[in-house]
Amino acid sequence: MIFDASGNIYGTTANGGGSGCDGLGCGTVYELSHNSSGWTESVLYSFTDVNGDGANPNAGVTFDAAGNLYGTTKGGGTPASDGAVFRMARGGSGWIETMLYAFGGGNDGYSPLSGLIFDRLGNLYGATTSGGANGGGTIFSLNTSGVETTIYSFTGPVSGGPYGNLTMDAAGNLYGITYDDGAFGNGLIFKLTPSPNGWIYTDLHDFTGADGRCPYGNVVIDAQGNLYGTAEGGGQYDHGVIWELTP
Repeated sequence: MIFDASGNIYGTTANGGGSGCDGLGCGTVYELSHNSSGWTESVLYSFTDVNGDGANPNAGVTFDAAGNLYGTTKGGGTPASDGAVFRMARGGSGWIETMLYAFGGGNDGYSPLSGLIFDRLGNLYGATTSGGANGGGTIFSLNTSGVETTIYSFTGPVSGGPYGNLTMDAAGNLYGITYDDGAFGNGLIFKLTPSPNGWIYTDLHDFTGADGRCPYGNVVIDAQGNLYGTAEGGGQYDHGVIWELTP
């Protein structure tokens, strides 16, 4: 979830909001506003999976400088219901939802489970868990005109790509995790460095199981360049870890 400047909270649900998607509902974007008597929830948009609309958002939303909301849906979009990127802008009587990009299930990947981040120029970055040229998910960018570029394709198992948001440092490098893949099949931490000839991929760490496995969630970076995140398995009790990676 995220806050706006007034302290309102915004997030998504994967289901609910209607009768579509096998009766479970295709998910929503919601707002929680605070007043003297507590919190009030408002559904800003309900996905339909109809006529190219998205379905089942897995990650949250993020703001741009103008106060528009951006996010991804795991399904929906056209032509193959492989997921989409959406924007929500304030209208006269509420919020207006626009689908910016629909994944085709080819080299662009499919099933984005992570959210989106912005760079300083207003370009969006995110990840898909599956598909791409090598079948293991992708890292993609979406420019301000809505043009998608696949900047890296993973070689690991299907649905093994990133399950959490990327993070970007001050130099424009991207960091993230994969759910499995890596030398031991337990996931890894990676870095993508921009260069004149494209993005350079670096495997920073392969999880062994003892130090965690199946990393899940966002990666964050501190002022010293240390990375932090979580893994849902492995560790001393095999119930997951909180990890730190130092340069």
